[in-house]
Amino acid sequence: MDPAIAAAARALAAGDPLDALNRIALRDDARALALRGLAMAQLGVLDRARALLRDAARAFGAKAGPEAARCTVAEAEIALVTRDLAWPARRLAAARATLERCGDGANAAHARHLEVRRLLLLGRLDEAEQAIAQLDVAALPAASAVAHELVVAGIAMRRLRGSAARAALARAARAARRAGIAALAAEVEGVSAMLDAPVARRVGGGEDRPLRIEEVEALLASNALVVDACRHVVRHEGAEVALARRPVLFALARALAEAWPADVTRDALAARLFRARTADESHRARLRVEMGRLRAALEPLAQVRATPRGFVLAPRAACEVLVLARPVEDAHAAVLALLADGESWSSSALALALGTSQRSVQRALDALAADGRAQAVGRGRARRWTAPPVAGITTSLSLPLRLAGA
Repeated sequence: MDPAIAAAARALAAGDPLDALNRIALRDDARALALRGLAMAQLGVLDRARALLRDAARAFGAKAGPEAARCTVAEAEIALVTRDLAWPARRLAAARATLERCGDGANAAHARHLEVRRLLLLGRLDEAEQAIAQLDVAALPAASAVAHELVVAGIAMRRLRGSAARAALARAARAARRAGIAALAAEVEGVSAMLDAPVARRVGGGEDRPLRIEEVEALLASNALVVDACRHVVRHEGAEVALARRPVLFALARALAEAWPADVTRDALAARLFRARTADESHRARLRVEMGRLRAALEPLAQVRATPRGFVLAPRAACEVLVLARPVEDAHAAVLALLADGESWSSSALALALGTSQRSVQRALDALAADGRAQAVGRGRARRWTAPPVAGITTSLSLPLRLAGA
């Protein structure tokens, strides 16, 4: 290989893009263009990096095989960083297959990690776990091992497996030390700090206190009946009743859980459900209907009993009832959770990640911008949205979660 190209490649692998550019900045052959694109990406000049990588792919030609595939993988990474979730995933899968056939295991693994990270952003945890399980971490170089363990930790955090996440981050820290790349070590430290921040709040029994991820994990494994306001489900010892698509029933379940073991008056329920100061006969009739629906939905886990004043929740086997709430209660918590990763998002990418309409996302962004919690950069199709991270908490429980194939 050309000595200058080889030296530039080693500099990029060590995380020194300026040294790489010093060696190949004036060259415009295919390999130099590709390395220049990677260097510009490491420096954060992403638009220029994308253009250089596309020029390199064209210079390599359609029959170049692994060289063009590596350019595609690099372009896919830029698309992920810029939250271009609509970037064609099939191109990345084809590039990964090419690299696997050519024996380039390290870059093929990197492509797989990019696929998994995209699945995580889309909330497809089952698919992400299946994809990451196909990799042999023992065969990866140190830098790739860091990426692998960070992905494993990300899945564990979304699954509320605190001990598994900490173990993965410990392995990532060791791999980062072997790699000797400061940026990787800093990324591992940043993710590790999230594990010590509150991820949810425990509400019930007259208390409202923050919980770390291990505390949430222990709570869900306990004998308590948990009304999960983060995922909109009611849980008890592995059994779940999903109410995400039945917001009225979930609001009633939460109100009853917050008051347990006491009951909730009909007027209080009407005020919460119908925004009425006092319950008239029409409100009472509607409340009876909704309570009947809630009683049927929660039948496996709890009873909903009428009292002289209102209604009370009676768990069948649980020792207590409590609410697991988001660390910050906000109507736009899911949008804030995605924006809090520090990257700039388009409204279309947010809609894709949340599985909702772009118009709904735009209304949420407008409301957040009016409150000063989000800001727009650019205009038209180039507009991107950012928000400062919420100090002292992690918003992982506010992120979307979808089943495989959804």
